[in-house]
Amino acid sequence: MLSADLNIILPEILLAVYAMAALLGAVYTVKDGAASLLTWLTSAVFVLLAVWIGINGAGTNVAFDGMFVDDGFARFAKVTILLSAAAVLLMSEKYMLQRDLLRFEYPLLVALAVVGMMVMVSAGDLMLLYMGLELQSLALYVVAALRRDSVKSTEAGLKYFVLGALSSGLLLYGASLTYGFAGTTLFSGIVTAVSGDISLGLLFGLVFLLAGFAFKVSAAPFHMWTPDVYEGSPTPVTAFFATAPKVAAMALFARVVHDAFGGIVGEWQQIVAFLSVVSMFLGAVAAIGQRDIKRLMAYSSIAHMGFALMGLAAGTVFGVQAMLIYMAIYVTMNIGVFAFILGMERDGRPVTDIYALRMYSKAQPLRALAMLVLMFSLAGVPPLVGFFGKFYVLRAAYEAGLGWLAVAGVVASVIGAFYYLRIVYFMYFGEEGEHLDGKMSPVLWTFLMGATVVLTFGVINLFGIEPIAAAAAATLVN
Repeated sequence: MLSADLNIILPEILLAVYAMAALLGAVYTVKDGAASLLTWLTSAVFVLLAVWIGINGAGTNVAFDGMFVDDGFARFAKVTILLSAAAVLLMSEKYMLQRDLLRFEYPLLVALAVVGMMVMVSAGDLMLLYMGLELQSLALYVVAALRRDSVKSTEAGLKYFVLGALSSGLLLYGASLTYGFAGTTLFSGIVTAVSGDISLGLLFGLVFLLAGFAFKVSAAPFHMWTPDVYEGSPTPVTAFFATAPKVAAMALFARVVHDAFGGIVGEWQQIVAFLSVVSMFLGAVAAIGQRDIKRLMAYSSIAHMGFALMGLAAGTVFGVQAMLIYMAIYVTMNIGVFAFILGMERDGRPVTDIYALRMYSKAQPLRALAMLVLMFSLAGVPPLVGFFGKFYVLRAAYEAGLGWLAVAGVVASVIGAFYYLRIVYFMYFGEEGEHLDGKMSPVLWTFLMGATVVLTFGVINLFGIEPIAAAAAATLVN
């Protein structure tokens, strides 16, 4: 029944209605005068929806004849997306306001992008998948170029748009091939079509679909947009790119390979393992020469997506569980790091050169200590939570018979540790230079210290995320 279907997609409907109503209200009233209020209000809506989904969600619910799937896996991803988007919006308010970048459209574009992400992770059909993906992407193209007086920001938006359109073309071509040879766009129909002897056309369709998804998660060799977009976008927008969209794209990746192509794990496992290895090593090596901390975080993101793909490459329930745990930890680490980066200022201007952090521990010992914990966690140094994220995906790969992939992950992790530890070296042992003088707002301070505490004390039981991720993974992998 239609009423039952609408009830299943109620969170998405409410968020979309809120975004459209707030847009009309802002246009016909105070416009940019309401930007700060809208930022806080949108964050509150995100948190309330996350709580609602987390508390009320139960079982597996299917709407519109299988096109929309609300299960434990989708709910885990949605809660992570909503909470990370709320955190980034709250962190960005003061930064954007001080630089006259806070337009009322900003929080509403983020809200519309989040609607697209929520649709993506619940997609049970190739058409709905593409609709959610484009809703997310079109909003993100605009926020990437939000700083209209900056050539770099405009370039970032244009590059993201052009390469995003290319990836959408690849994905659509793969979807059309899949539809042509499977005779349906529903994942439940595709998985039946590939259960016997898979045709060459379906294999090509799978390859093009995975190439399109690799663009969205910025996995090498489809990563070329990431460093320029991270560097050129306003820093709060970069923080958003590094968190919620990554979770959505990785969840979509997992949804398609397991729900639509779960019967041919051997075929897509090779592709995902290749993407994982290339991403880990490119991210680890290319970041070594970076001086701009936002570009460095772009390559760090590529490497971390490689580790998350390692869990997915396992093709098992534990592999999906490891991927979900890894993404939750990754988002927490990035929120903390970008809270620190947003506080890097000198004479009221943002600074992103890592050489500006020389002997930072003398001027700001507590902030430097928090950054040290974050860098060690990103590097995977025990006993911080970042180590356990890597341990889970390495174990998943090894148990699935991909020992070579686990060994490659360890080697890439050791290489990547260099550029994280170099930042720590600058803060504590480098030559003293001109200190940063930016004051950190209470919101940024809260998120920086909060992430630090989570990554330090989460070692006890990962704050209960492990059993939740296990239950979520079990609903996806049958």
